[in-house]
Amino acid sequence: MRNNIEVLYEDNHIIAVNKRAGDLVQGDSTGDKTLADDVKAYIKKKYNKPGDVFLGIVHRIDRPVSGVVLFARTSKALTRLNKMFQDKTIKKTYWAIVDKRPDMESGKLVHYIKKNQEKNRSNVFDKEKGSAKKAILNYQLLVSFTNYHMLEIDLETGRHHQIRAQLARIGCHIKGDLKYGAKRSNNDGGISLHSRSIYFEHPVKKEPLTITATPPDETLWNEFMQSV
Repeated sequence: MRNNIEVLYEDNHIIAVNKRAGDLVQGDSTGDKTLADDVKAYIKKKYNKPGDVFLGIVHRIDRPVSGVVLFARTSKALTRLNKMFQDKTIKKTYWAIVDKRPDMESGKLVHYIKKNQEKNRSNVFDKEKGSAKKAILNYQLLVSFTNYHMLEIDLETGRHHQIRAQLARIGCHIKGDLKYGAKRSNNDGGISLHSRSIYFEHPVKKEPLTITATPPDETLWNEFMQSV
């Protein structure tokens, strides 16, 4: 993993970065270096901090996904942000490039999702089924090209692989997402799903804050960006 990170916002309490596709937010069984490690190293060097650097992980986005990731720099901020995520007062907006134009330009998708631990993927059902959890998202078609289309997505719930699984369910596969039915992989091994922005009240300053991340510098994303 490269050490340079793109910082979107930082103060004494929080720091937000633009995660690259393929970066791992938090440690897992692979033992790979994480984005959290890189952010800690950045803080340690910039502020010449001795010893261990405190960094609280408040949320994660999937490894192949790019975009805004928010961290807490103090335990007070971590506690408050955790509660805000729990209370669903933090709004996250995603952009996705899909291979099929949805039947309607905007809509609400309601499904039931069950995580398959062994395969690390989610199964989606149209109706309640066993222990499957309700999953809700709202989407809006932003731009439509011949072969690919860009959607803006607002999540009402936060289920495992929710956007990837729900869009695949309606036949709109995210570009590069082989796990959920895309025909081919992306060159960088990521998928064309981007955490575009996060909106919340600053946990200490109590001011409204929107942090926005530019999509990867890649031909198709750039073409869509020129049309938004």
